[in-house]
Amino acid sequence: MKFSRFYRSAAIASVAAIALAACSSDDGGDSADANGGGGETTASGNLIGGGASSQEAAMTAWTSGITEVHPDLTVQYDPVGSGAGREGFIAGQYTFAGSDSAMDADEQEQACGAANAFHVPSYISPVAVAFNLEGIDTLNMNPDTIAKVFAGEISSWDDEEIAEQNPDADLPATDITVVHRSDESGTTENFTDYLNGAAGDSWEWEAADAFPEELTGESAQQTSGVVSLTSDTDGAITYADASQIGDLSTVAVGVGEDYVEYSSDAAAAAVETAEEDTESEGARVLDRSTEEEGVYPIVMISYHIFCDEYDDENMVEQVKAFGNYVISEDGQAAAEESAGSAPISDTIRDEATERIEAISVAG
Repeated sequence: MKFSRFYRSAAIASVAAIALAACSSDDGGDSADANGGGGETTASGNLIGGGASSQEAAMTAWTSGITEVHPDLTVQYDPVGSGAGREGFIAGQYTFAGSDSAMDADEQEQACGAANAFHVPSYISPVAVAFNLEGIDTLNMNPDTIAKVFAGEISSWDDEEIAEQNPDADLPATDITVVHRSDESGTTENFTDYLNGAAGDSWEWEAADAFPEELTGESAQQTSGVVSLTSDTDGAITYADASQIGDLSTVAVGVGEDYVEYSSDAAAAAVETAEEDTESEGARVLDRSTEEEGVYPIVMISYHIFCDEYDDENMVEQVKAFGNYVISEDGQAAAEESAGSAPISDTIRDEATERIEAISVAG
């Protein structure tokens, strides 16, 4: 299998600080809730993952919290982006991947050797349409308008289409600068999936991890990069995990006859109506064109991707311990406090627990 003899010796230096923190943590003992089903805390060593930068704030809480229930286990996570995370997982660089989009069929075929990959919904968050326009905190935009802005068809903030939806706003004649991700990103995949599903003919591109290369605008790597560039550019607009947009203003998205601002509750409402993806085990398919009241449709379900078999018992124990902690009520509460994410439902938790508990040693 691809996971034999990880590069852990190369990661010792970067893990050392985390290990010291783990050694100094109080021993929280066994916790049936945090362990997602109980059992002795036998996991130990260093678990290495990488992927979605959107999970960075939540992952900080998870890598700290895991030491309270598994004092001998440390977790290192590289927020390199969803695409790079999946690539690293396939190559055996990471034991698990964080990804804002599900693996496609080709990726699943390459991952995990003779075993199978599966997805655990771990982090649910709205994707904010965020902008930098002095004196304006929020604007209403329906899906068509959002699509036309990001496609470059609407290029000024005082455009008639924006003005009609915001009659009380004093809109300046400032040029709109579209800021998008330059790296492959699950956030981009979720945002373009929304535009493709909700905006009709106003958006002609399919959902993809890469923003359409023929469209103009500025770009930056990772969530922090687009937020920083937008914050520094008057008139800029971007899309990003809502937990990381800082002081940027945001768009209330048109849903049916109303405009819905992002919130964890509105994001959770969207996930409740999502169907299971028949092509990617554990993943969900969102209804981007919903007209349900109070639902925010630009939502991201970020996954942890695991194999159902690993090469040795210690690695199996590490993955089970961390996977179960993340989806536990304690783990989800830690992410909500740190990143403002929406907790997963009991149904998703039960399904994920069953898959995690079934992970075994290859043989």
